[in-house]
Amino acid sequence: MFEHISIQQLVELKNKQAVNIVDIRDGQSFAAGHISNAISLNNDNVAQYITATNKETPLVVCCYHGNSSQGAAQYFSEQNFKLVYSLDGGFEDWKISQPSDIEQG
Repeated sequence: MFEHISIQQLVELKNKQAVNIVDIRDGQSFAAGHISNAISLNNDNVAQYITATNKETPLVVCCYHGNSSQGAAQYFSEQNFKLVYSLDGGFEDWKISQPSDIEQG
C-alpha cells in the first residue's frame, strides 16, 4: 500500500532524510520544471529504475495534480518499495507553494 503525502509533509521529509522523487509527467513537462532532484520516469526507464533503486529509501511519486501518481504509487508498492507516497496536488500545487525548489532541464 502507498500513502498520501502533502506538500508540507514532503518538505519536512526532504529536510529530514534522503527521499527518492519520481515524476511521471511527460518529458516536455518535466524539462519545463520539476521538483529538485526528481527523476523523470516513463515506460522506457521504469524497469531499470526499479532494479537499480534502493527500495528502503522513501519514494514519492509526482504527477500533474496527484491523480495518476496514485496508480503509479500502488505499482511501486507492489514492486517491494517499503515506503511509497503519492504527492497530493502534484507538481501544479508544488510549483505554487515551493517555487524555490524547482529545477528545469
